[in-house]
Amino acid sequence: MKAASISEIKAELKQLSAAQLTDICLRLARHKKENKELITYLLFEAGDLEGYIRSVKEEMDHEFASVNRSHAYFAKKTLRKILRITNKYIRYSASPIAETELLIHFCLLLDSSGVNIHKSPALAKLYQGQLKKIKASVSSLHEDLQYDYLRQLEKFEV
Repeated sequence: MKAASISEIKAELKQLSAAQLTDICLRLARHKKENKELITYLLFEAGDLEGYIRSVKEEMDHEFASVNRSHAYFAKKTLRKILRITNKYIRYSASPIAETELLIHFCLLLDSSGVNIHKSPALAKLYQGQLKKIKASVSSLHEDLQYDYLRQLEKFEV
C-alpha cells in the first residue's frame, strides 16, 4: 500500500465529520506511543510553551542525575538517550524557541555533569553538534532573542 500525500490527506480530512475525526485520532493514539504523546502535547500543552519547556527541562534534570560517569562509553549511551528524548519533545513543539532553550539546557547540564567530554572524541563531537544546532535555531529567531541566546552561547565556546 502506498501512503497518500499530505495534501490528499488534508483534503480527505476536511470532508469528515467531527465524530469521524475523533475516531481517527483515537485510533492513531492506540497504535503508537509517539502518536499518543503528540496528541497529548497538541491537546493539553501546546497553549503553554513555557510550561512545556519547564517540564521537559525537569525531565532532563532527572535523566542527567542517572548518567553513569564511570566510563565514557556508558556516559555516551545515556547522553544519546537523553538527547533522543529531547529531540522528540522538540519535534512535538516545532518551535525554534523551544529547540534553542532545550538544547542550551542540555549543553549546560552536560557541562556541569562531571563527564569529561574532551576525553572522548564521540562526546566532543556530540557536544559540538548540539552547539551547531543551537546556532542554526537561533538564526531563525527575532533579532532581540538572537542577541540574548548568542550571549548564552558564548559560555560554551572554547
